[in-house]
Amino acid sequence: MSDWTRRTAAELADALADGSTTSVELTRAHLDRISAVDGPIHAFLHVDAEGALAQAEASDARRAAGTPASALDGVPIAVKDVLATKGLPTTCGSRILEGWVPPYDATVVARLREAGLPILGKTNMDEFAMGSSTEHSAYGPTRNPWDHDRIPGGSGGGSAAAVASFEAPLAIGTDTGGSIRQPGAVTGTVGVKPTYGAVSRYGLVALANSLDQAGPVTRTVLDAALLQQVIGGHDPLDSTSTTEVLADPVEAARLGATGDLTGLRVGVVAELGGEGYQAGVRQRFDEGVELLRGAGAEVVEVSCPSFVHALAAYYLILPAEASSNLARFDAMRYGIRVMPEQDSPSAEDVMRATRDAGFGDEVKRRIILGTYALSSGYYDAYYGQAQKVRTLISRDFAAAFEQVDVLVSPTAPTTAFRLGEKLDDPVAMYLNDLATIPANLAGVPGISVPAGLAPEDGLPVGFQVLAPALADDRCYRVGAALEALLQQQWGGPQTPPE
Repeated sequence: MSDWTRRTAAELADALADGSTTSVELTRAHLDRISAVDGPIHAFLHVDAEGALAQAEASDARRAAGTPASALDGVPIAVKDVLATKGLPTTCGSRILEGWVPPYDATVVARLREAGLPILGKTNMDEFAMGSSTEHSAYGPTRNPWDHDRIPGGSGGGSAAAVASFEAPLAIGTDTGGSIRQPGAVTGTVGVKPTYGAVSRYGLVALANSLDQAGPVTRTVLDAALLQQVIGGHDPLDSTSTTEVLADPVEAARLGATGDLTGLRVGVVAELGGEGYQAGVRQRFDEGVELLRGAGAEVVEVSCPSFVHALAAYYLILPAEASSNLARFDAMRYGIRVMPEQDSPSAEDVMRATRDAGFGDEVKRRIILGTYALSSGYYDAYYGQAQKVRTLISRDFAAAFEQVDVLVSPTAPTTAFRLGEKLDDPVAMYLNDLATIPANLAGVPGISVPAGLAPEDGLPVGFQVLAPALADDRCYRVGAALEALLQQQWGGPQTPPE
């Protein structure tokens, strides 16, 4: 019998279309895979076997009637636990939301349901998406399928690990400073951050409103394009949703897969490489650049001088927005409520006790930092200055895209580090997002594509492609071209050892 869990989403969609399998069979195969391997990996916080199989039965009925809801109707998917799911727990990896079941679906989830994709369950994440390793989850860390002693990236390590370990063919992640792309890099999966506003944020529990963006986590570029086609588009429920119609990502991915990039101009960002980057990461990146050159692309070096300040600006803007967003978790409306050990506690006492017990150390650290940056007397010195740097970064992107069609860099400076290695050094942890943060500050799209294994440790390396806002198709075209050229060398995709 065919091992359906090893197929790409596009292959599964084709098999459903020609009657080679059923959605129930595919969904059951992935649920069985989760039962078999997720124990040590811990990619999922909640598995909805009953609901997924019911959705699969409905998909099979549509297929039998000749009325599939979409090309991916019947292909199962996992969803990061930061998106509201009606009838399913949504915890954001935090104790403060333990047991909360939303009464509505996020727009992304609603579109998945409308397109007929059975939802396998909710994936693990750093608490409220704050972290680069998924070690800050209140429910325990996720482990990298390539090496269970290593991190799977963060904050969306659960989604990346689920896809890398063949527990799901598709997943949804969210990217605030690299939380789709960095996990993609260290788990050997494809991660896409769409243009800010290209995918609705309605129902996405906010970390930083001006930075958060939901997007695809897959094993191939074509699968990511198919998934963005489902979840993208204007949403009147989201005031930041763009009304612009983006070029077809699927067509761009198929064009790129031909391996022809003749006439395309590629800029290598000088500031996103060199010191602090692992030698094997640089080696695989340089090899990828040469493949693009061989495919007909013109490659030049581009300088974006303000990028060196992106990390500092980001870690003022994000905590400031987070401190405001997380004020809503007050023990009064939803989530847990902790009563302090005292007579007649006030509402403020209950709130203080609940937030102390419900939030983890990293969340508390960022709330304190953000509140300080926004406080009277410091707003202009910190938050105001960070916003000015953000403007300079956007200008650097604009200037660069006058010279080239896309920008490229390593996705992450190193391969996956060991669990616990950087927990006591927050700054070292933050440096993992060095190459991904600028895209979030400017709202431009980015993709991370597997670029091979680092020779030092045999772990995956990611290759990042960035494009101008609303030009997501360029990411898909270049990403698919690199993927095709690399797989010709490898003889097929590289997968974790069993």
